[in-house]
Amino acid sequence: MILSDRDLKERLAKGDLVFKPLEDPEHTISPASIDFRLGDRFTVFKASEKSLIDPMDYDDKFREEFQLASGRKMIRHDYTDVFEGGNEPFMVHPGDFVLGKVHEYLEIPADLACTVNGRSSLGRIGLIIHSTAGWVDPGFRGHITLEITNIGRLPIKLYPGMRVGQFVFHQLNSPSEKPYNVREQSKYRDEQGATQSRLGMDKELQKQQ
Repeated sequence: MILSDRDLKERLAKGDLVFKPLEDPEHTISPASIDFRLGDRFTVFKASEKSLIDPMDYDDKFREEFQLASGRKMIRHDYTDVFEGGNEPFMVHPGDFVLGKVHEYLEIPADLACTVNGRSSLGRIGLIIHSTAGWVDPGFRGHITLEITNIGRLPIKLYPGMRVGQFVFHQLNSPSEKPYNVREQSKYRDEQGATQSRLGMDKELQKQQ
């Protein structure tokens, strides 16, 4: 069962479903979803001395951090550069793949799950906000990471604070026995958004010692 606007308001008021800041409920809560905004953290893959990504040997190690003239902070890693802060638009060129952050903090109770959908208005200009990770498990807490791709022919400016998608919440038949926040295998607990891949933590990909 999908939660309606009435259901969403009841669960938010109850406090077991958390979405904050919820600054304008009448504008943010749709008939069966909650709109979310783009945050101010972006992660981009860069040209590096690495010639490929090997899932069995992927570790995006920190290199250095410094402040840019635009006001953004730049954090360099082996495979990616992370840009944080500032109100300047972030340019996504045709074919670019960027990790973004949902501005709002989300907590999902054990009896709900969530799907992430992009806005139709952005899809019509060639912007995809999630490549594969459209499902959020019961018990998740944190800022969702968006997998953003420009499949159009023109660059697109992304503004922190703009509405980019909706969360749709699904009622489970019974509460999860082991929600995401208590499972040992959960790699993105309490994440802050635009989080680099932790593929190397997958048990089946870890090298034999």
